[in-house]
Amino acid sequence: MQRRIRVGVVGGTGYTGVELLRLLAQHPAVEVATITSRKDAGTRVADMFPSLRGRVDLAFATPDEAPLAKCDVVFFATPHGVAMSQARELLAAGVRVIDLAADFRLKDPAEFERWYKMPHACPDLLAEAVYGLPEVNRAAIAKARLIGLPGCYPTSVQLGLLPLLELERRRPGAIDTDSIIADCKSGASGAGRKAELHLLLAEASDNFKAYNVSGHRHHPETAQQLAELAGKPVGLTFVPHLVPMVRGILSTLYVRMKAAAKEDVQALFEARYRDEPFVDVMPFGSHPETRSVRASNQVRIALHRPGGGDLLIVLVVEDNLVKGASGQAVQVMNIMFGCPETDGLQQVPILP
Repeated sequence: MQRRIRVGVVGGTGYTGVELLRLLAQHPAVEVATITSRKDAGTRVADMFPSLRGRVDLAFATPDEAPLAKCDVVFFATPHGVAMSQARELLAAGVRVIDLAADFRLKDPAEFERWYKMPHACPDLLAEAVYGLPEVNRAAIAKARLIGLPGCYPTSVQLGLLPLLELERRRPGAIDTDSIIADCKSGASGAGRKAELHLLLAEASDNFKAYNVSGHRHHPETAQQLAELAGKPVGLTFVPHLVPMVRGILSTLYVRMKAAAKEDVQALFEARYRDEPFVDVMPFGSHPETRSVRASNQVRIALHRPGGGDLLIVLVVEDNLVKGASGQAVQVMNIMFGCPETDGLQQVPILP
């Protein structure tokens, strides 16, 4: 019988933390050994989150008291800056690290400092860190010690553009890579579990707005990864929006087809994702809804070409807390430890 994977979770009181606990509690090969919180140390997890009663029988511990170095893998469901302050020590102890924040996403420490307003604590580890998008980096993830998990918006944008950018790499001039538009909408949980004015019910409900149009932290990450996929810089306009719902992302992507205007893009997407357990390419002309992926690790993609012209519209939906964060983290862990990739992640989306 395979030894169970001892898991530590740093920062178990936020939305991604409790979502991670929900998924790990259902995983057949996992033992959650410790969960940390400085503020709520000593509080039983099930007292804070009654949804986990009978599933997680632990109390929060301070990071100093938690036996993180005895774990096989530690997830950081924390604000930016926490994982990079502890990663070196854990790696030296033989622990694998999966960071759900941005500490190991950007390869350029100066770019990290520009967007996150803090110097990087271990820039030498950035070269080793593997970007945790399974559909692209599965082989590297399997060998990795340190994972920088993609952001929620970047996951949807990359999966929506991946087959097209791979086509462009094989056949330069297939698409216009200078003017790609990502028009993205997210539910309020994407901002985290915190008290802020713009997230109050009376502020966010019955309202719809764009934000950070002049520059969002996910833009440099997305541009970096799209350039890797295309083999050259990609011109990306990224506009995020807050919509009055709890979970979900809908990204509408606009791409001009050029020399490959007659390419059967539906067949292209279906072939690329045929063996991907969590990417569903819907029939051409479909309209995926965020509720069709709610609480699941599923991504649904649909293609449109208005009037049969050269403009391709790619619709992508995901749950920002699952495939956009904690579910993807569990998927990455499964790959790292040789588990079936779907372990702990086979939940059917909930409706209504």
